[in-house]
Amino acid sequence: MIAVVERIVLAVFLACMLVACHKKVDQAQVAAQVAKNYYDYLLDGRYDDYVSGTNRPDSIPESYRSQLVDNARMFMRQQDIEHKGIKGVGIHHASFNEKASSANVVLTFAYGDGTSEQVLVPMVYRNGVWLMR
Repeated sequence: MIAVVERIVLAVFLACMLVACHKKVDQAQVAAQVAKNYYDYLLDGRYDDYVSGTNRPDSIPESYRSQLVDNARMFMRQQDIEHKGIKGVGIHHASFNEKASSANVVLTFAYGDGTSEQVLVPMVYRNGVWLMR
C-alpha cells in the first residue's frame, strides 16, 4: 500500500520536474489527476490502494483499515445496484488553495445506466503527497 503511494509521488514528482523547467506547476491539475487515480483504483477493485489515498493518521488499527476497505467495496456494490456501476471517472474542475495546501477537485462519474454525476473530492497535500480528505 505504501509502495503504491510512493509510486504516485514519484510519478507526480517527475512530471512536476519536467514541467518546472518550462513553467510553474499547476497544483490544481496535479491534485485532480491524483484524485482521479485514486478513484480509478476503486473502479479496478483495488480497494486497499484507494483507502491508502485517504488522509488518515500514519498508523491506524488494522481492524479499522479493514472496515474502510469493506466500506469501499460496499460503495461499489451499491453503485452497481443503483446505476449499473461506475463506468468511468473524469476530471471536471479543480482549484488549489496554496495557503491551506489543499485543493477541491470535481470529478464526473459516468454510470452504466447512462447518467452522470459530479462529485467533490477535497484533497490535502501532506508530506509530499496529495491525499483525499
